[in-house]
Amino acid sequence: MKILKASIAAILASATICSPAFAQDATTEIPDKSDRGVFVGDWVTVGIGAGVRPSYEGSDDYILFPVPLAQGSIGGIDFGARGPGLYADLIADSDSASTVKFLAGPLFRVRLDRNSNIKDPVVRLLGKEDVAIEFGATVGVAFIKVINPFDNLTLSTDIQWDVAGAHNGRLISPSISYVTPLSKAIFARLSLAATHVDGNYADTYFSIDPVGSAASGLPQFNADGGWKIYGANLLGAIDLSGDARDGGWGVFGLVSYTRLTGDAKRSPVTSLRGDADQWFLVGGISYTF
Repeated sequence: MKILKASIAAILASATICSPAFAQDATTEIPDKSDRGVFVGDWVTVGIGAGVRPSYEGSDDYILFPVPLAQGSIGGIDFGARGPGLYADLIADSDSASTVKFLAGPLFRVRLDRNSNIKDPVVRLLGKEDVAIEFGATVGVAFIKVINPFDNLTLSTDIQWDVAGAHNGRLISPSISYVTPLSKAIFARLSLAATHVDGNYADTYFSIDPVGSAASGLPQFNADGGWKIYGANLLGAIDLSGDARDGGWGVFGLVSYTRLTGDAKRSPVTSLRGDADQWFLVGGISYTF
C-alpha cells in the first residue's frame, strides 16, 4: 500500500518502541533521512514464498500455491503486488512532516478462480471459468502517528472491472489497515476488508443454470450481486540482520480469514460442496535493496 516506504522507515527507527519508557519519552517527529537507511529515495523488495488457499472461492479443499513478492518506490511512486496483479500509487511521497497522506493510482489483477485446481469432483462438473483480467483504481488516505510516532492507519478502496469477458463484472473492496513496529527488525499490519460485487460477477461464480445442474446434480441457483465477503488478515515481517534500515534479507508471513456472505454463501458450490469460512496462510523470504 501507499505509505509503505514511510511506514517501514519510521516503524523500524527504534528498537525500544514497545517499552513504557520509550512511549513516555518518544519525540513526535518522524526520523530524518539519515535514519531511513535503504528507504531513502528509490528502493525495491522482491521475494518468493508459498501459501495454502481454498481450491476455489467457497471451497473446503485447500491447495498449495506460489507467492511472488514485489514492492517498492521509484521516483517517489510506490508500487506493489495486489493478489496475482499489481498496483501503483501515483501520488508521490513528500518530505513534509504531514500526518495525513493520500494515495491514488491504477491496479490490475488476474483472476483464476474456478479455472484450474478445482479439487471438488462435483463442482468440477460445472466446467471451468475463463481467466478474468481486471483493471481499476485504488484510492485512500493514511493517518500517520495515530498511537505512537511510527505507526499509521490507512483507509482505502479498490474498484475494478473485468475487461476479458470472463465475468464482465465489477468489484468494490473497501479496507482499513493499521501498521505498527514491534522492534527495529519487526513490524506487523492488521487489515479488515470487505468486497461488494455486481450481478454479473455473482452469476458467473455462484449461479447454477439448468445445464450445470443437470451435469453436476446440484440444484439450480440464481445468484444476485451484493456483499460477497468480509474478513481480516495479519501480516508480519522480520529483517534477518536485526535492522530493516540496512535492507537485505527478511522473512514474512500472513494469516487471513474471510467469510462468504449473501448469495456467495448460499450458493450450492459453497453451502453444499464447500464452506463459507475461508483461510489463507502464506510464508516466504524477501530481499530489499
